Amino acid sequence: MKVDLMRKLRTIDDLPDVVGRRCLLRVDWNVPFVDGKVSDFTRIERVVPTILELVRRKAKIVILSHLGRPKNRKDDSFSLIKLVPIAEYIIKKKITFVTDCIGSSLNDDLSYLSDGGIILAENVRFHSGEENNDPNFVSMLAKNGDFYVNDAFSVVHRSHASVDGLSRALPSFIGLSMQKELNMLDSLFKRSKKPLVAITGGSKVSTKIEFLINLAKKVDKLVIAGGMANSFLVSDGLDIGTSLCQTDFSESIRQILFEANKSGCEIILPIDVVVAKELKKGIATKNVSIKSIPKDFMVLDIGCKTVEYIKEVIYHSKTLIWNGPLGVFEVMPFDKSTVEIARYISELTKEKRIVSVAGGGDTIAALSHAGTVNDFTYVSTAGGAFFEWLEGKNLPGIVGLSSKMA
Repeated sequence: MKVDLMRKLRTIDDLPDVVGRRCLLRVDWNVPFVDGKVSDFTRIERVVPTILELVRRKAKIVILSHLGRPKNRKDDSFSLIKLVPIAEYIIKKKITFVTDCIGSSLNDDLSYLSDGGIILAENVRFHSGEENNDPNFVSMLAKNGDFYVNDAFSVVHRSHASVDGLSRALPSFIGLSMQKELNMLDSLFKRSKKPLVAITGGSKVSTKIEFLINLAKKVDKLVIAGGMANSFLVSDGLDIGTSLCQTDFSESIRQILFEANKSGCEIILPIDVVVAKELKKGIATKNVSIKSIPKDFMVLDIGCKTVEYIKEVIYHSKTLIWNGPLGVFEVMPFDKSTVEIARYISELTKEKRIVSVAGGGDTIAALSHAGTVNDFTYVSTAGGAFFEWLEGKNLPGIVGLSSKMA
């Protein structure tokens, strides 16, 4: 994020008198569900300070969010109504649910809403105009607001109506959570102490190529684990059995390795792995060298020697970035490395030995599983926005916020 752009952003501290004025508040309540229940509340909890500040200022608050990918049509399985009791419990305020994010029903409820009251509008992605950033849809959204606050850093990389469009249509501000997030990320490379180490995992190398190239230019050591490490192992001529692997990215892998060599970044890949015949809870496993993976087994976690080496690397670092689990943490015992590394980072962070920053939905879920999500220096709720910021890209939602002056 460019510094001059950062300086143009206005926070809710810059708000004028907003008593009785209608605030369109964009949040990201695209929370994970397991067996029909919300499994992690972090994205709701993060925006509570902004909501309470707007309540204190007696604005009329309309919360806008998406949930899942409903294919631009109404789909009850993606309705935000299921979040109302959870949000009311967390925020400790009554929330009125409205069955649309535009139109007369929202306008009518707003007219009766008391100053400091809260409305949760239905999923913005029920309308095709949201993801298309349709000017007409932006206009319909803006009709029910006097000013706009974005407290959803995790969606600012999307050129959508409720993100980019509204930021240009109304006097716009960033919320407290986004302000904290941007300040933390902006200082990450500028004022971070070295050695700077990045750990990246997850299943697919294809989704993180630019991210890895950019990291290789900036960090001292880059740990690559998870399913994406398999692509590097295959590129190196190793047999990985029946493991998940994207094999058609050899040129991209060479580019990552080239940039790392050019900048003096050490790439760290697994030296041993945990394998099993299938992904199944409690199944028999083996810890084997990467050179001895059985043909009918699949890699599902990094091995104990790799874990110890990563811990040694972390111990000698001063700043750490983590994105993506190291194994299939959702299925025991393949959560072992992710949990062990997360708890080790937690200990060093508590001892003030390192500054630790983690980002991404899967990463948050993994840290929650390990019981360490609140122990890192900062945990970003963003996935794609986190990647694109670290890639040095301008994010539509931020550019729009900086361009609209009250």
